[in-house]
Amino acid sequence: MVMQEDFEQYAEKAKTLPNNQTNENLLILYGLYKQATVGPINTTRPGVFNMRDRAKWDAWKAVEGKSKEEAMNDYITKVKQLLEEAGMPA
Repeated sequence: MVMQEDFEQYAEKAKTLPNNQTNENLLILYGLYKQATVGPINTTRPGVFNMRDRAKWDAWKAVEGKSKEEAMNDYITKVKQLLEEAGMPA
């Protein structure tokens, strides 16, 4: 359960990231978070006019094959990277 605790800790730290994160990085975090917490994507792809939700759906779909543990580990690694880039403690 250490992985779950670390994941939850870094999910909280992700909320402290500066607001200047790229959409690409935010979508990566979103997809990994959803894969780690929900599992494989379980909704239909939003329509072409709903671009925000469609991008989020695509980010989640991109990590569909990862296990819960892999998604958690990748999420933690990405948050650490973004914190370090922002000059914040990881």
